[in-house]
Amino acid sequence: MSRGKLLQQRANAVCTFSLLLLLAGYHPSALAQADALTVYQGATLIDGVDNVPKQSMSILVRGERIQTIAPASQLVPPAGSKVVDVTGLYALPGLINTHVHIATDSTREQALSLMRRDLYSGITAERDMAGDTRQLAELSRVSLLGEVAGPDVYYAALMAGPSFFKDERTHHAARGAVSGEVPWMRAVTPQTDLHVAVAEARGTGAIAIKIYADLPAQLVAAITKEAHRQGMLVWAHATVYPATAKQVVEAGVDSISHAPMLAIMNPAKTYAEAHLHPAAELQYADGFGPQLASLLREMKRRGTILDATLVVFREIKHSGTSPSAAGHPPAQAVNRLDIGERVTHDAYEAGVAISTGTDTEDEDNKDWSPLRDELLLLQDGAGMRPADVIHSATAVGARTLGQDKEMGTVEPGKLANLVFVAKNPLDGVEAFSTVVLTVKRGRPFWRKDFSLSDKKDQTKK
Repeated sequence: MSRGKLLQQRANAVCTFSLLLLLAGYHPSALAQADALTVYQGATLIDGVDNVPKQSMSILVRGERIQTIAPASQLVPPAGSKVVDVTGLYALPGLINTHVHIATDSTREQALSLMRRDLYSGITAERDMAGDTRQLAELSRVSLLGEVAGPDVYYAALMAGPSFFKDERTHHAARGAVSGEVPWMRAVTPQTDLHVAVAEARGTGAIAIKIYADLPAQLVAAITKEAHRQGMLVWAHATVYPATAKQVVEAGVDSISHAPMLAIMNPAKTYAEAHLHPAAELQYADGFGPQLASLLREMKRRGTILDATLVVFREIKHSGTSPSAAGHPPAQAVNRLDIGERVTHDAYEAGVAISTGTDTEDEDNKDWSPLRDELLLLQDGAGMRPADVIHSATAVGARTLGQDKEMGTVEPGKLANLVFVAKNPLDGVEAFSTVVLTVKRGRPFWRKDFSLSDKKDQTKK
């Protein structure tokens, strides 16, 4: 090859690389940021590995990753690094909310406002449990690239039986298309080509299939098998109607949501019946016998994660109706918060991994994520030790997302996702009301700078 042709090929390669960087949203300052060094110096570290507090530690961050962790007396800040004095604060892994819905029936502006609030509440990643994946893909992208202030967003595509798609929420999430006929809101029958359906769901950017309602056990198992074959996680309602919680767990799903559903021994045939029929609440009767104990043992054996979502049942208790059954007559009064706390306590005692999801955005609270309330309910209502609640909100959350190699603990090589609080959370998770600083992918967000507007900390172009 002539020298001229070789030089031309190199020039073309440089142009192509530059174009790819431009399309990806990179610019020289972003490339420089990749090697920026910051030392968070002097905090008491609760790393999520053993949760034994280590006093006066320093965390060296290079770009978006943790490079070194060492006692402050031993770590000399490298030349050119920025030193942030966090003496007196407690450093932990960034929190993870494993159950949100930010793109079901919300505008982009509303979703960004919720994400911003969550980040400044110490949350660095969250799991959206089914919505409009067209919107979720964009929200995930702009947060990942640091164009907006928000947690990283991981999301699911939903599958359910055809009868479920009368639910108005599915129509909101499929606006412009037909609910039940789109890859992110798919009606499934025994005739469905699951290989194609799962592949199309993957094409939306979803990392998981959420199995929602109105499916028999055989289809729950078939969806789970195909999703796993294609490298997707499977997240499910604990009871899928008519599939029971036992059948859902035996299908091999990775996590199940809503603790009270584990106490349902005689489920209704459909999701709508479970919420509409006054006697349907009787399905919770006698749910704390040997069957529940056996189910919890099986969850422990399989490593099935329980996404308890206690806080949403507290809201239902206070309002008297379920937000998922809006417009429907209330079912016979049953304290599902009490049931959920009892089930979660039993799951905790049985060694089941519990994650921290809210399933409510609590949009009236502009300042703090409802995750704070979920942590308190796990501690005070379900009887979990503060250290174990922290483990649930960090390491278990990361495993729920399939991201435990990237986040969930404070270790060298992992993403620099950190939250700094003023009080010791091992004394009580009330400490998460004292967030001082959140670091997401190496970028700091000081709680004192929080405002409803994002102009102050938006990435400069």
